[in-house]
Amino acid sequence: MRKFLGVFVVLLLALTLAACSSGSSGDGDKGFVGIAMPTKSSERWVDDGNNMKAEFEKLGYKVDLQYAEDVVENQVSQIENMITKGVDVLVIASIDGEALTNVLDKAASQDIPVIAYDRLIRKSEHVSYYATFDNFKVGVLQASYIEEKLGLKDGKGPFNIELFAGSPDDNNAYFFFDGAMSVLQPYIDSGKLVVGSGQTDFDQVATLRWDGATAQARMDNLLSANYTTENVDAVLSPYDGISIGILSSLKGVGYGSADKPLPVITGQDAELASVKSIIAGEQTQTVFKDTRELAKKAVEMAEAVLEGKEAEVNDTETYDNGVKVVPSYLLEPVSVDASNYEEILVNGGYYTADEVK
Repeated sequence: MRKFLGVFVVLLLALTLAACSSGSSGDGDKGFVGIAMPTKSSERWVDDGNNMKAEFEKLGYKVDLQYAEDVVENQVSQIENMITKGVDVLVIASIDGEALTNVLDKAASQDIPVIAYDRLIRKSEHVSYYATFDNFKVGVLQASYIEEKLGLKDGKGPFNIELFAGSPDDNNAYFFFDGAMSVLQPYIDSGKLVVGSGQTDFDQVATLRWDGATAQARMDNLLSANYTTENVDAVLSPYDGISIGILSSLKGVGYGSADKPLPVITGQDAELASVKSIIAGEQTQTVFKDTRELAKKAVEMAEAVLEGKEAEVNDTETYDNGVKVVPSYLLEPVSVDASNYEEILVNGGYYTADEVK
């Protein structure tokens, strides 16, 4: 009997430890929140998840935060598990915006509302709200930076440019690209910007899963095929991780020297590696999206739906997910380069001065 009790205690302890390590925390007085993030490979998603978790717990919610490492099946399984655990609301930054229809049907059957976080969830009516940034403006900021640095408004040119876009399974990627092309296309049409590769359609320039290595390999091919005698003057990059890959490719063939300067290279998310690259004079620009503010907005939306209220939105027209127009709140992105990173990122408390050294 004593032996049986000993085994029982060991098993009970193991189950308790397993429950504690599931990613759940908080006392849960106000409810239980499931947060599904795409990956830990990008520091911005780690920050997003941590910021939301802290905000929810501060308000008295229990939180289950999970990362799927860019594997769609993992994310679906994690959301199913959250539903089984009995979460009261789901906040989801999807890997593939069209892959969650069935699992959101399951959530709806349990009356669990869903907040789409930064990436629009498509092909489902069961999306209550969408918290994001002005994604079209992100692209406008990137392209306008290229326009300014090359002096295109002053009639300078022609300049050689290559275009990169984000992942085709992320709805935001299309907004970024369309925003950028709204600025760049007239210069391409007039010949002031020349795309040496001829690749100007989204499908030609997309980068699956926003992968830096994929971008680097494509840039290698672009350079060897089109720039043996000429230099590239600008690269539209939609995201810092892609920018780092592009930079590796350029430096690999001698860019960054006095006779072969690095082109203007844009980015997004103000990731630490790219901020340091900007300070070092390599990557030229990034678009900062303050995830602290986005986390707060998502928490506000979640709390509103749990209390049976309407959440604050400022856009009810733009984000049609194929089934419904999802009420959205769009935050403002900010262009950052060597001239203002200290004011925006350091003085704003996003990074410390030591972190960006």
